[in-house]
Amino acid sequence: MAVNYYTKDGLQKLKDELQELKTKGRADMAKQIAEARDKGDLSENAEYDAAKEAQGLMELKISKLETVIGNAREIDESSIDTSKVSILSSVKIKNKSNGMQITYQLVAEEEADLKSGKISVQSPIGKGLLGKKKGEKAKIQVPAGEMEFEILDISV
Repeated sequence: MAVNYYTKDGLQKLKDELQELKTKGRADMAKQIAEARDKGDLSENAEYDAAKEAQGLMELKISKLETVIGNAREIDESSIDTSKVSILSSVKIKNKSNGMQITYQLVAEEEADLKSGKISVQSPIGKGLLGKKKGEKAKIQVPAGEMEFEILDISV
Protein backbone atom coordinates (compact mmCIF):
# COMPACT_ATOMS: atom_id res chain seq x y z
CA MET A 1 0.00 0.00 0.00
CA ALA A 2 1.21 3.48 -0.84
CA VAL A 3 2.26 6.05 1.72
CA ASN A 4 -0.35 8.75 2.32
CA TYR A 5 0.35 12.16 3.80
CA TYR A 6 -1.92 13.71 6.43
CA THR A 7 -2.24 16.86 8.41
CA LYS A 8 -1.60 16.49 12.13
CA ASP A 9 -5.37 16.79 12.81
CA GLY A 10 -6.29 14.33 10.06
CA LEU A 11 -3.90 11.66 11.35
CA GLN A 12 -5.07 12.19 14.94
CA LYS A 13 -8.70 11.77 13.84
CA LEU A 14 -7.83 8.37 12.30
CA LYS A 15 -5.99 7.30 15.45
CA ASP A 16 -8.92 8.37 17.64
CA GLU A 17 -11.38 6.43 15.46
CA LEU A 18 -9.19 3.32 15.67
CA GLN A 19 -8.95 3.60 19.47
CA GLU A 20 -12.74 4.05 19.73
CA LEU A 21 -13.37 0.94 17.62
CA LYS A 22 -10.86 -1.16 19.57
CA THR A 23 -12.26 -0.23 22.96
CA LYS A 24 -15.89 0.87 22.97
CA GLY A 25 -16.73 -0.72 19.61
CA ARG A 26 -15.46 -4.17 20.58
CA ALA A 27 -17.13 -3.99 24.00
CA ASP A 28 -20.49 -3.01 22.48
CA MET A 29 -20.21 -5.78 19.90
CA ALA A 30 -19.45 -8.41 22.55
CA LYS A 31 -22.50 -7.24 24.51
CA GLN A 32 -24.74 -7.52 21.41
CA ILE A 33 -23.48 -11.04 20.69
CA ALA A 34 -24.02 -12.09 24.31
CA GLU A 35 -27.58 -10.72 24.28
CA ALA A 36 -28.35 -12.51 21.01
CA ARG A 37 -26.83 -15.74 22.31
CA ASP A 38 -29.12 -15.58 25.35
CA LYS A 39 -32.18 -15.64 23.09
CA GLY A 40 -31.97 -19.35 22.41
CA ASP A 41 -31.06 -21.76 19.63
CA LEU A 42 -28.10 -20.32 17.69
CA SER A 43 -28.92 -22.29 14.52
CA GLU A 44 -32.14 -20.31 14.02
CA ASN A 45 -31.10 -17.02 15.63
CA ALA A 46 -30.95 -14.30 12.94
CA GLU A 47 -30.04 -11.67 15.54
CA TYR A 48 -26.95 -13.69 16.54
CA ASP A 49 -25.92 -14.15 12.89
CA ALA A 50 -26.33 -10.41 12.24
CA ALA A 51 -24.28 -9.52 15.33
CA LYS A 52 -21.48 -11.92 14.31
CA GLU A 53 -21.44 -10.46 10.79
CA ALA A 54 -21.32 -6.91 12.18
CA GLN A 55 -18.41 -7.98 14.38
CA GLY A 56 -16.56 -9.30 11.33
CA LEU A 57 -17.12 -6.04 9.45
CA MET A 58 -15.93 -4.01 12.43
CA GLU A 59 -12.75 -6.13 12.72
CA LEU A 60 -12.14 -5.62 8.99
CA LYS A 61 -12.48 -1.85 9.46
CA ILE A 62 -10.05 -1.98 12.41
CA SER A 63 -7.56 -3.91 10.26
CA LYS A 64 -7.84 -1.43 7.39
CA LEU A 65 -7.43 1.56 9.73
CA GLU A 66 -4.32 -0.05 11.26
CA THR A 67 -2.86 -0.45 7.75
CA VAL A 68 -3.70 3.14 6.77
CA ILE A 69 -2.18 4.51 9.99
CA GLY A 70 0.87 2.27 9.56
CA ASN A 71 1.48 3.75 6.10
CA ALA A 72 0.58 7.32 7.07
CA ARG A 73 3.06 10.13 7.29
CA GLU A 74 2.38 13.47 8.94
CA ILE A 75 3.37 16.28 6.63
CA ASP A 76 5.09 19.36 7.97
CA GLU A 77 3.09 22.31 6.66
CA SER A 78 6.13 24.60 6.89
CA SER A 79 7.93 22.48 4.27
CA ILE A 80 5.22 22.83 1.61
CA ASP A 81 6.44 24.46 -1.60
CA THR A 82 3.86 27.10 -2.55
CA SER A 83 5.36 27.68 -6.02
CA LYS A 84 3.32 24.73 -7.31
CA VAL A 85 0.22 22.80 -6.24
CA SER A 86 0.96 19.85 -3.94
CA ILE A 87 -0.72 17.91 -1.15
CA LEU A 88 -1.97 20.25 1.62
CA SER A 89 -1.79 23.26 -0.70
CA SER A 90 -4.72 25.63 -0.63
CA VAL A 91 -5.45 26.52 -4.24
CA LYS A 92 -7.64 29.38 -5.39
CA ILE A 93 -8.96 28.56 -8.85
CA LYS A 94 -11.21 30.25 -11.37
CA ASN A 95 -13.59 28.29 -13.56
CA LYS A 96 -12.92 29.67 -17.06
CA SER A 97 -16.44 28.92 -18.35
CA ASN A 98 -18.45 30.76 -15.68
CA GLY A 99 -15.86 32.93 -13.91
CA MET A 100 -16.61 31.39 -10.50
CA GLN A 101 -13.72 31.39 -8.02
CA ILE A 102 -13.28 28.77 -5.32
CA THR A 103 -10.53 27.69 -2.95
CA TYR A 104 -9.74 24.04 -2.25
CA GLN A 105 -7.20 22.37 -0.03
CA LEU A 106 -5.75 19.16 -1.49
CA VAL A 107 -5.67 16.40 1.12
CA ALA A 108 -5.41 12.61 1.41
CA GLU A 109 -8.46 10.55 0.40
CA GLU A 110 -9.55 9.90 4.00
CA GLU A 111 -9.46 13.61 4.91
CA ALA A 112 -11.49 14.82 1.92
CA ASP A 113 -14.58 16.83 2.87
CA LEU A 114 -16.11 18.97 0.16
CA LYS A 115 -18.22 20.96 2.64
CA SER A 116 -15.06 22.26 4.30
CA GLY A 117 -13.27 22.82 0.99
CA LYS A 118 -10.98 19.79 1.21
CA ILE A 119 -10.68 17.65 -1.92
CA SER A 120 -8.70 14.47 -2.42
CA VAL A 121 -5.49 14.48 -4.43
CA GLN A 122 -6.99 11.32 -6.01
CA SER A 123 -10.09 13.17 -7.31
CA PRO A 124 -10.13 14.28 -10.97
CA ILE A 125 -9.81 17.97 -10.00
CA GLY A 126 -7.10 17.18 -7.41
CA LYS A 127 -5.07 15.18 -9.93
CA GLY A 128 -5.51 17.89 -12.56
CA LEU A 129 -4.25 20.64 -10.26
CA LEU A 130 -1.19 18.81 -8.84
CA GLY A 131 2.09 20.28 -10.04
CA LYS A 132 0.52 23.37 -11.63
CA LYS A 133 1.88 26.84 -10.89
CA LYS A 134 0.18 30.18 -10.25
CA GLY A 135 -1.17 31.62 -13.50
CA GLU A 136 -1.27 28.23 -15.29
CA LYS A 137 -4.44 26.79 -16.76
CA ALA A 138 -5.58 23.23 -16.15
CA LYS A 139 -7.97 21.32 -18.41
CA ILE A 140 -9.53 18.62 -16.29
CA GLN A 141 -11.76 15.76 -17.40
CA VAL A 142 -14.63 15.41 -14.92
CA PRO A 143 -17.75 13.21 -15.15
CA ALA A 144 -19.74 16.14 -16.62
CA GLY A 145 -17.12 16.76 -19.34
CA GLU A 146 -13.97 18.84 -19.62
CA MET A 147 -13.52 21.89 -17.40
CA GLU A 148 -10.82 24.54 -17.58
CA PHE A 149 -9.46 26.27 -14.49
CA GLU A 150 -6.92 29.00 -13.94
CA ILE A 151 -4.73 28.82 -10.84
CA LEU A 152 -5.04 32.22 -9.14
CA ASP A 153 -3.15 31.57 -5.90
CA ILE A 154 -1.36 28.81 -3.98
CA SER A 155 -0.89 28.95 -0.22
CA VAL A 156 -0.65 26.72 2.84
